Amino acid sequence: MNSNLRDYLQSLLNPKYSQSALKVALFVGTMLFIINHGSALIQGKMTQQRWISGVLTYFIPYSVNIHGQWSSNRLKSSRSN
Repeated sequence: MNSNLRDYLQSLLNPKYSQSALKVALFVGTMLFIINHGSALIQGKMTQQRWISGVLTYFIPYSVNIHGQWSSNRLKSSRSN
C-alpha cells in the first residue's frame, strides 16, 4: 500500500485531527442527513439501505476534514525541511 494512503488512513483515528473533524461531521452530516433522509425518517420509511447511507453522510465530512488537516500538516512539514 502506498505510504501516503497508509498515513492518511492512520490519521482518520488520530486524536490530533479527530476533535475538529467530529464537530464538522456532526454539523455538516446532520444538515445532509435532514436534506437526504429527513422526510423518510419522519414518515417511518427508513430502510436498511437508507440507514447505511445515513451513516456515510456523517463519515464523508469527517474524512474530508481529516484529509484537509493531514494535507495541510504534510505541506507545512515539507516546507520546513
